[in-house]
Amino acid sequence: MKDRRIAITAGASGIGRALAEAFAAQGATVHVCDAQEAAVDDLRRAHPAIRATCADVTSDADMERFFSGIGDSLDVLINNAGIAGPTARCEAIEPDDWVRTIDVNLNGAFRAARLAIPRLRRGTDPAIVMMSSNAGLFGCPLRSPYVASKWALIGLTKTLAMELGPEGITVNAICPASVEGPRIRGVIARDAAARGLSDDVVAAEYKRQSSMRQFIQPEEIVGMVTYLLSPLARNVSGQALALDGHTEGLWSDLEPAR
Repeated sequence: MKDRRIAITAGASGIGRALAEAFAAQGATVHVCDAQEAAVDDLRRAHPAIRATCADVTSDADMERFFSGIGDSLDVLINNAGIAGPTARCEAIEPDDWVRTIDVNLNGAFRAARLAIPRLRRGTDPAIVMMSSNAGLFGCPLRSPYVASKWALIGLTKTLAMELGPEGITVNAICPASVEGPRIRGVIARDAAARGLSDDVVAAEYKRQSSMRQFIQPEEIVGMVTYLLSPLARNVSGQALALDGHTEGLWSDLEPAR
């Protein structure tokens, strides 16, 4: 990654931060944006070389400001921003919660891509990586806005790959299963509350969904992205790559509504 110019949305914590730290350590110039000011401040203190901006992917003005700070050229965009959204049956979801999930997960990726593409045309071995989910490959009860947004990201990925491939820009989506960290713990807690179960029971159920019986580690996602940005993957484009230990079933016993 030496000397590559990389932009990462939601890059101040979680998967985004793991990517930013790994690529900065390899010599890349890394620009991240994140809506969480405290996370941005923490990243700046820990890694002064990473260029961190407090910006929300749901704001056109924020995205314009972030990309203006990057300059006229870019080698890699990693569209990582996303939220879990509500955990409830479709009829119980508040419209505002649906709209918010779509705006962050899908519209945010569009906002970043449209500003990145002119810069990527001036880049070296340019690439876009979308952070989708294995929920973008299957249905998942109680998570309809999240699933809808992640399926849509795969459609966006395949379309952009067709549009940009003739210009040498690859576009791929990564579809992880549950990734170890605070975010999945929050999802599990909300899921458990919605179904009247304990967190431990639901966590064990999530792990049973994978043949490997374990959560994905952020470092594994770093490895997958590193491959996609390497010369070995210059003909890999338009793909939705699962990183989920072979998910066999996303739910085991959802009871009928009462």
